[in-house]
Amino acid sequence: MKDYIEERVYEIAEYILSTKCTVRAAARKFDVSKSTVHKDCVQRLPELNPALADEVRKVLDINKAERHIRGGLATKKKYEQESNI
Repeated sequence: MKDYIEERVYEIAEYILSTKCTVRAAARKFDVSKSTVHKDCVQRLPELNPALADEVRKVLDINKAERHIRGGLATKKKYEQESNI
């Protein structure tokens, strides 16, 4: 694995742990695709640091479990804004 990829994997992992952010938010922050963030966290990180990968996986699993709630809130907000126009 190239050095810059390894550095990015660790930076993304630390960012996700410190902010509890979603894959989408991490992708925006590091200017990479969601697929890249997911691959870094799920495939590459366990090879480099299994303990850190477990911690990141817990955050990603929580975000995945809550995403339907965030989607519902976003839809609610959208329609509330449309009704106020």
